[in-house]
Amino acid sequence: MKSKIFLDSGDPKETKEALNLLGFLDGQTTNPSLIAKNPKAQGKKFSEQEISSFYKGVVTEISKLIPKGSVSVEVYADKDTSADKLLEQAREMFAWIPNAHIKLPITKTGLEAAKRCTKEGIRVNMTLCFSQGQAAAVYAATFGAKKGDVFISPFVGRLDDKGLNGMDLIKNIIEMYKYGDGHVEVLSASVRSLNHLLYSQALGCDIVTAPLKVLKEWKENMNQLKPIDYREIDLNKPWQDYDISHEMTDAGIKKFISDWTGLIK
Repeated sequence: MKSKIFLDSGDPKETKEALNLLGFLDGQTTNPSLIAKNPKAQGKKFSEQEISSFYKGVVTEISKLIPKGSVSVEVYADKDTSADKLLEQAREMFAWIPNAHIKLPITKTGLEAAKRCTKEGIRVNMTLCFSQGQAAAVYAATFGAKKGDVFISPFVGRLDDKGLNGMDLIKNIIEMYKYGDGHVEVLSASVRSLNHLLYSQALGCDIVTAPLKVLKEWKENMNQLKPIDYREIDLNKPWQDYDISHEMTDAGIKKFISDWTGLIK
């Protein structure tokens, strides 16, 4: 399987559940909305210092559960947040855990911060991607970074919500990046369904991040299908020497004949 599998969650309990379910996790993505859904944050109000400390505690716990994976941590950014302020947050958050990718928005200040981050060796996850032009800008702003240091997160589900095929954006970015140096990895985000996850894998997306309920559905789907074992077969023989009999082929021919003859008077 080419695609790495991330959990999209701000709850370490879900990290543990996903690890037990799948037996592995390649990483986890968090954001302010997911942190707000953390059970320990429900019904509470924090000072800026307290919420920063809470966020740090959550991702520290997640990092310990998947020490070889990536954990995305998102900065606070509104339309007025400067590149300097984003860089300041990125530096602080990157020091929280050893396996962080810092999530920055694809805005002018976000791209400027990303350019400076990658030059300092700070790994980034460029988030809220909704166009191929944004993906091109991320590639250009982070040019020179090592593979694995830059993710881009197109939001599939949110495009679907607008009546657009979000998976087409994933496909188009992957196609566009074929002509680049490969330093930006495509992370399929805002995954809402098993179809999103499976299609992302089929497209060869570098990473798919999904909520626990979708990972559970994926696991259940895998369990329902029996594996077909590989057989060692010598291809250098006449075709008549191979066993081509199969009951499903016989049944298929019978069904086609029945349907066809049913159309004839």
